[in-house]
Amino acid sequence: MEERDYGSTATAIVNKPSKDIKSHKKTCVDVTGGTVESCVNTPVKIEAIKDNDIIAKIPVVLAELNIQFNVSARIKLPEPALEIKNVKKRLKITQCILLQNTNMLFVKGFVRKNIDYSTVGRCKTDEGVCGEIHHCTIDVPFECTTPVTFNGIPPTKVIPTTSKEFEYFRREDLPNEFAEKDKLLSGDLSEFNQISTEYYNELPFCELISSRIVEFDEFINRIKIKDAPFEERVFEEIEEKMVINLVLKVLQDRQIEID
Repeated sequence: MEERDYGSTATAIVNKPSKDIKSHKKTCVDVTGGTVESCVNTPVKIEAIKDNDIIAKIPVVLAELNIQFNVSARIKLPEPALEIKNVKKRLKITQCILLQNTNMLFVKGFVRKNIDYSTVGRCKTDEGVCGEIHHCTIDVPFECTTPVTFNGIPPTKVIPTTSKEFEYFRREDLPNEFAEKDKLLSGDLSEFNQISTEYYNELPFCELISSRIVEFDEFINRIKIKDAPFEERVFEEIEEKMVINLVLKVLQDRQIEID
């Protein structure tokens, strides 16, 4: 409330919000930040092992290879689409295993695709079509096996788990039908003895270097749009073919002597 003096008359003026001003809804995200132009740092002395002979356990490269495989898939969109505007692809590997004591590599994964496509809205005439841009994210799986040429260093041979049984000698008396000086000489059947040895081998693993995807998509069963330009058609299914080149490394943790 604000009071103003106009001679002997005191007038009270109340500031009320205008009815024409609409209340703003609070947004769900509010970010406040700034940019730091520079940061100060001080070099710290690096502590290192100074012995001449060191045994280190580090990953060593067994092989580096370029794998090519082909993928064919059929995609059904949730609604009719007029055309594909953009497709973003990312290759992801879920399994890359070298079968020990062989040279076969098993690779499994998928291509994540984000498809932007235009739809047909209510606004369509013989002169044009207007609609919205929608998107659909899908995973196209793939799986293959390939032989590996170890152009780095061969992996260590797998040491199997061993299990051996052993017995103790036992001397027992015999029943009365045998001579008194006779004894039963045999292994002891009243016990079980075993030596088990487990070896925990290092499993080779993979690292991705790069991937290249060459793709061909074809729209299936295109249908003409009523009351729209003659060349405009919609579709719901896509048949795609991809040739994928994947470059990766196969590694294994090994003990290395550093001189």
